[in-house]
Amino acid sequence: MDPSASTRVQLCGRLVVVLDGRRIEDELPSRQGRMLFAYLVTRRHSPATRSQLADAIWPETGAPVAESSLKSLLSKLRRVLGPDVLVGRDEPRVELPPGAYVDIEAASERLHEAESAVAAGEWTRAWAPARAALHTTTRGFLPGREAAWIDEVRRQLEEVRIRALECVASVGLGIGGTELAATERAARTLVEIAPFRESGYLHLMRSLAAQENVAEAVRVHERLRGLLRDELGTTPSASVRELYQDLVRR
Repeated sequence: MDPSASTRVQLCGRLVVVLDGRRIEDELPSRQGRMLFAYLVTRRHSPATRSQLADAIWPETGAPVAESSLKSLLSKLRRVLGPDVLVGRDEPRVELPPGAYVDIEAASERLHEAESAVAAGEWTRAWAPARAALHTTTRGFLPGREAAWIDEVRRQLEEVRIRALECVASVGLGIGGTELAATERAARTLVEIAPFRESGYLHLMRSLAAQENVAEAVRVHERLRGLLRDELGTTPSASVRELYQDLVRR
């Protein structure tokens, strides 16, 4: 997906909607209208029924009232988007033109590119897509909005963010030099947001050791060992233990 496409939708961070080269997010009807548009975009490949749409936007409202409000909101939204974009009656859906850019979809695509390049040891090829995926997911999905379906999308994007951080950390180790600092930052973020995911500790230990901070790398191992012992009654994985032994030998 090309972020310079004439039709673009940004759902992470500030809502941005460009339709055929024209910014229209301020024309979307009300807060509920923007939420409905976002919901339709996230479900554009698996259309929802009108009752599902009403429940997504007004989960606490009775069905008759919500469906009546939905009918009015869809009518207003169709006037802004046009009948060629907001299509369908029983299962309303958003149809974007081929080549349209949707940031959350692009993040998953960039992550796949980055992970494939990392697996092949092609560090420079992985550099840009890993950071693109990380940048999008770090902005957060529809900040300030709350709903069950929003939480679901956020959980999915958080997994993309974690895997993007792992790619950034791997790339920094692979390239070395000044990129080691990026590995350390990514690894520290991983340890903070996913404390039981050992990959963050591994990347952090390796980056610190590569920067000649071996003692600090050993301390990271002790932190992980204590966490696993106290919380889960287990020990670090074999790869972590092997790295620790190598650090001690140094």
